[in-house]
Amino acid sequence: MQPLKRRTPKADPAPSRWSWRLQRLMLTPGFRFGLRVGVPFVLTLTLGTAYFANPDRQQAIRDSVADTRAAIQERPEFMVTLMAIDGVDTQMSEDIRANLALDFPISSFDLDLEAMRTTITDLPPVAEAALRIRPGGVLEVDVTPRVPVAVWRNHSSLSLIDATGAHVAHIPFRVDRSDLPLIAGDGANAYISQALELLDVAAPLGDRLRGLVRMGERRWDVVLDRDQRILLPTDNPVRALERVIALEGAQDVLSRDVARVDMRLGQRPTVQMNKNATTEMWRIRQIGQ
Repeated sequence: MQPLKRRTPKADPAPSRWSWRLQRLMLTPGFRFGLRVGVPFVLTLTLGTAYFANPDRQQAIRDSVADTRAAIQERPEFMVTLMAIDGVDTQMSEDIRANLALDFPISSFDLDLEAMRTTITDLPPVAEAALRIRPGGVLEVDVTPRVPVAVWRNHSSLSLIDATGAHVAHIPFRVDRSDLPLIAGDGANAYISQALELLDVAAPLGDRLRGLVRMGERRWDVVLDRDQRILLPTDNPVRALERVIALEGAQDVLSRDVARVDMRLGQRPTVQMNKNATTEMWRIRQIGQ
């Protein structure tokens, strides 16, 4: 009788639990993306960080970038070789060049046009400025200068001011700009527009007009020759001066021996005679009695 053969159990074809989980994980899109992209990225970042951590390599890279940048910026087509200034005289042009202090030739990439424009407009005689780089390496500066309209006398100096009251320049003597009207007093430049209106109304007085004085930063006095003054009110001084000019045209008030014409009280203008004229008037009255 033959002995029974022992049967060998067949291998289970089903995967193990861990193998099954791994296969499921490999089918997950996020995990596959991480293996395909994330792992190479992390490895590359790690190697790159280790490589560039060396100070010598960092400096070599900076030098290489600087050399490349300089090679591009210093190409002939990007170089500015001269500056042309239009709209001002020679002295003002020299002042602008001195304040900009540019060393030509210079790359256009190194020019901050807005900062340069601010530097130019900060100069008192300059109202506006426009800058552009023309073909051929020319920095063109178009300057609009301030136009002085009056001489302002303050405590210690004489200044030229424009129609906005902005300072233009100092002058040593009044005769240097005798062609311009004179205004004086603290804060007079802040009311230049009103002063110009008054000067226009006073034009019929001709050479007799000496200037305007701002009194107490509140109102104006019109100063004439022979030490005459027209005292104008705080409110509506132009209208008050027009009344005085009309009186002068009709009755020659200012042509007489008058010291002051006080218009501060609009309903009651006052005329003050000179001392000699007052003395003579009293003498005549006494004779008449």
